[in-house]
Amino acid sequence: MIKLYQFPPTWGLPNASPFCMKLETYLRMAGLPYQTVSTLDLRKAPKGRLPYIEDDGKKIADSSFIIDHLKGSYGDSLDAHLGRYQEGIALAMRHLLEDSLYWCLLYSRWVDEANWEKTKSAYFAMLPAPLRMIVPAMARKQVLKSLQLQGTGDHTAEEVYALGKADVAALSDFLGNKPYFMGDRPTSLDAAAHAFLANILWVPVASPLQEHAKQFTNLAAYCQRMREKFYNGYASNKEYDDEK
Repeated sequence: MIKLYQFPPTWGLPNASPFCMKLETYLRMAGLPYQTVSTLDLRKAPKGRLPYIEDDGKKIADSSFIIDHLKGSYGDSLDAHLGRYQEGIALAMRHLLEDSLYWCLLYSRWVDEANWEKTKSAYFAMLPAPLRMIVPAMARKQVLKSLQLQGTGDHTAEEVYALGKADVAALSDFLGNKPYFMGDRPTSLDAAAHAFLANILWVPVASPLQEHAKQFTNLAAYCQRMREKFYNGYASNKEYDDEK
């Protein structure tokens, strides 16, 4: 069976990491049996980050490469019907989520001082006392460095949130009245979209990004639709079923 290594469930979501939640959502959408292993230890992760999987004795890291592996090993039940034009659009939308909107989401949790306290409590409260005093500051320093190197850290808060708001508006416009992002059938793009949007809309992290996203009723309805279809009866974290 596939073993999925990811952070523990947080904030009433299957995962507060959109990349971990993306992968678990994909596994559910594809109907692949899996076992979750909750961990904070990144030392055994192939690329020093989560998620990763173990499948048939092989460790594979990075949610996108993992999904490619799963498609190759178990078939592509979600995207096989897409033409090349649709595949290109889906790829572009995934990059909007993972390479643009992600940085604004990260900023809202790790840079904003009010939200940093919530993030620190949610992410690190389970650590033993000595580590709880040391690890959060080290992790935050690394995240801030990543934001700086990527470029988002050079912007003012207003500029960062302006970029994130534009991404959210584009997602709402593209989704429109469709049940799923690529039409009437869910695709792997929806695994990413649901993970990122739920991690903005359904977390106790108040920010201009969340306030803006809540204006788009089609995005909220979409997340609810995805939850009901693919997380019905979710038992690992009861709060998720009670949310919204």
